Amino acid sequence: MFEPDEQSRRDLLKAAVAIGGSAGLSACLGWLGADSEPVPRGDGTTHERQFTWNDRLPTDDHGNTRLPRHQVLLYLDYDREGPPTAADRETVEAAFASLDEAYDRSNEGLLYSVAYSPAYFDRFEASLPETVDLPPPRRLSDFESPTLDEQDALVHLASDRPDAVLGAERALLGERDAANGVETAASLADVMTVDSRRTGFVGEGMPAARRNVEGVPDSNPVPEASPLFMGFKAGFAGNQATEEYVTIDAGLWRGATTKHVANLRQRLDDWYVEHDRDERVEELFSPAHAERGLVEGAGENLGDHNGLTPEMMETIREQAAASGRVGHAQKAARANRDEAGNVRLLRRHFESIDAEFNPDGEGFPDQEGGVASLHFPSLQRGISAFEEVREAMNGTDLTDIPAIRTRVNNGILEYVFVRHRGNFLVPPTELRALPPVRPER
Repeated sequence: MFEPDEQSRRDLLKAAVAIGGSAGLSACLGWLGADSEPVPRGDGTTHERQFTWNDRLPTDDHGNTRLPRHQVLLYLDYDREGPPTAADRETVEAAFASLDEAYDRSNEGLLYSVAYSPAYFDRFEASLPETVDLPPPRRLSDFESPTLDEQDALVHLASDRPDAVLGAERALLGERDAANGVETAASLADVMTVDSRRTGFVGEGMPAARRNVEGVPDSNPVPEASPLFMGFKAGFAGNQATEEYVTIDAGLWRGATTKHVANLRQRLDDWYVEHDRDERVEELFSPAHAERGLVEGAGENLGDHNGLTPEMMETIREQAAASGRVGHAQKAARANRDEAGNVRLLRRHFESIDAEFNPDGEGFPDQEGGVASLHFPSLQRGISAFEEVREAMNGTDLTDIPAIRTRVNNGILEYVFVRHRGNFLVPPTELRALPPVRPER
């Protein structure tokens, strides 16, 4: 009988999440074995804000938050025309309340949120208050042509336990009548339909373990220490907005936030084959980072900050002219702080090898196959903040420098290709179930 080693076991569990469905959950439970630690049970309590995950997540030695290793995005459509009914709201709330009873709100249990799109709110006669900055999704550069996600709702599930993610998903969709031993009171499938299922992962060793993935060289050059395909750490605490900062703090939607989710395909052959490590540091961080040797390994030495200084941003044109390259982080940082110096975006991105998105949960049963891509959820008080940072990342103001082109030598734009964009509102927990457009608070 085949007995997988620990690395193979981790690979199989990641594959189970990608497969999804009852088959994926059964495989996951089989590979975990009967002697695995039980998933911590919840007690029904919630936080007033769905997206406040940070105090429920572990941190590294520098205080950087470690995101859950397994993640699932469920894009759903509400089955009725017009505003939701009171009965449908009760059904949705009962489905989520069952998860609160079944799973501890943590990385070892389950973290989740539900968000709603501009298209969902268009079903109401009234419009969202002016305090909510939630325009429809759109292309954010001249060189991208994404599919715009305009489904009604987005459910985001995350855990270090693949069996928790899959069990919660199956229970939410009515394919199991219990989650983690707790009988479910209702199912989203009674009122909503899955339009697209997307999966992902993040964490040291997880990208390096993916073999024969389209977009990554056959030599499998991703460093074992990197949590992302491009070979470096991200999400440094000093370069992230606080959860408090991204919260809408006034009006009918106080306690909510906005969420932009992009999906970007990655083509990393040139990233790893044509460039040496210093050139990759130049294009991901800044030319000054490479010149001064600021990044060791996957960036473990950087601590809780990516090392960008005001001087590096102020001299961006001089560095670009001298080196013939401009850094991705260097460009984006120019728009990612307010006048008081606060970071504006809270980014929670993770990798994927989904070949194409589908509601049936069909994925890859092993490590052979798939397409390297990045799911990029970003939380901010208003969508305009994300769009302004993305405009700075485009670097169009630097393309008059001879070596800097629209995509070439312009950060990481040569290696990432936007496939999807969607904008959503993450309500406070009390309004998570098919909310009205103008709630009575």
